[in-house]
Amino acid sequence: MKREAAPSTVLDARALKAWPLPEIADDADKEERGAILVVAGSREIPGAALLAATAALRAGAGKLVIATAASVASGMALAMPEARVIALPETAAGGLGVEGLARLQDVAPGCAAAVVGPGLMDEEGSGEFVAGLLPWLAHCTVVLDALAMDAAGRTSPFAQPVLLTPHAGEMAHLSGRGKKEIAADPQRAALDAALGWNAVVALKGATTVIATPDGRLWTHRAGEAGLATSGSGDTLAGIIGGLAARGATPEQACAWGIVLHATAGARLASAGPLGFLARELPAEVPAALLELSR
Repeated sequence: MKREAAPSTVLDARALKAWPLPEIADDADKEERGAILVVAGSREIPGAALLAATAALRAGAGKLVIATAASVASGMALAMPEARVIALPETAAGGLGVEGLARLQDVAPGCAAAVVGPGLMDEEGSGEFVAGLLPWLAHCTVVLDALAMDAAGRTSPFAQPVLLTPHAGEMAHLSGRGKKEIAADPQRAALDAALGWNAVVALKGATTVIATPDGRLWTHRAGEAGLATSGSGDTLAGIIGGLAARGATPEQACAWGIVLHATAGARLASAGPLGFLARELPAEVPAALLELSR
């Protein structure tokens, strides 16, 4: 049965001012700011984990654990000295093997949020890994991105706070609908997915639509062509995860994350609308966060 949507709220600085993030005390330590687990990266796409992890810290998460493919774990530890890095066994196709779940048994309970999926390979192998991981993260907000979103077909409706960030092509794959149909009515596509999966869904595009299972909708128009670049989605997932680690609800973390991501892009676009890199976005997030919080 289709649920009727509430009127869509436009996401902008004014809307966020009326929806402030949870306050962080001046004397808060890293534990109080929240720990985040980033399960991402593979031997062919290691940088996705680095982008998501960096963005999570820039958004204010206090403690970081990266779980990544064993073949790239040493390099990740050197590239991200702020993180504990856990090396996970790989499948022959480059995905994460289910035998690696045991290596996260002591980490998962302490996480306030998790980002799972950026840069993963091997749909079957990593899909089995993600399905096995989700019950261990039932206490926290989980951002599923990229290949990890296939868990929607394995384990939905979700029984825990889960947030998915598909673009129209990924939504077509996940929902079985045509891409043109989704583009024609993104609000309905996002709402139906949110209801069917029991998840907050951010359907990304030039206009991004956020939908919740109870029928709430938000829309945001980025207006920055430069954001359509390799690694941009990994960065967005990390920003959202970092905000969730700080205590934001899934829908608030998503809303703030999308506007922060766009604002960071706008700051970089001041030097030219195209050509900036996803790796440059996280450094703009603290200033963008300050700007939007005033």
